[in-house]
Amino acid sequence: MKQPLERTQVIILVSLFVLVVVLALAFFLGGREDRIKPPSEALLPLPPAGPTTPAEKKKVVLFFASENDDLLHPEDREIEAGPTPALEAGRVLEELIRGSKGSYLSTLPPATKLRQVYLTKDGTAYADFSKELCADHPSGTSAEMATVYAVVNSLTYNFKDVKKVFILIEGVEKETLCGHVNLNKALLPFLAMVAQ
Repeated sequence: MKQPLERTQVIILVSLFVLVVVLALAFFLGGREDRIKPPSEALLPLPPAGPTTPAEKKKVVLFFASENDDLLHPEDREIEAGPTPALEAGRVLEELIRGSKGSYLSTLPPATKLRQVYLTKDGTAYADFSKELCADHPSGTSAEMATVYAVVNSLTYNFKDVKKVFILIEGVEKETLCGHVNLNKALLPFLAMVAQ
């Protein structure tokens, strides 16, 4: 009767050891690729489709790069207004991806897709982009600064409740886009980059 008990104890100890090894590997190899769970209050359902009436417009300001300097230049645009600030913020970023309608340079690669925008009560916007934002980026410090702060400044300038912006790629926190700007924290607006 003692032998089956020892065998059971060995099986339990081996199982526990394997579980500890698997958990340790997941913890140490997972690195910074943890998925950030969007706040639950940010996931609002889309409004039901109603009768087709002309949508109300909202004037916004987007920021684009220029060939002449390393500054961001404002460009007026109109987006469809409402029904929530998160949806409006998404429309601002989609317009930013479409690029300048004037002579300015686009700051985001054209194949980039906006996956989602989440807004929290503490004034943080989470802007989640597709992998093309990194994969197709031209690199270089100035280009990366222009991309990051075009996003941050466009959101904070147009939405008074947005105080800082966290940029995600495919729902995951990244160290940088291309090795120059730290994306491990929410970023404040950098208006010194905006042309006067």
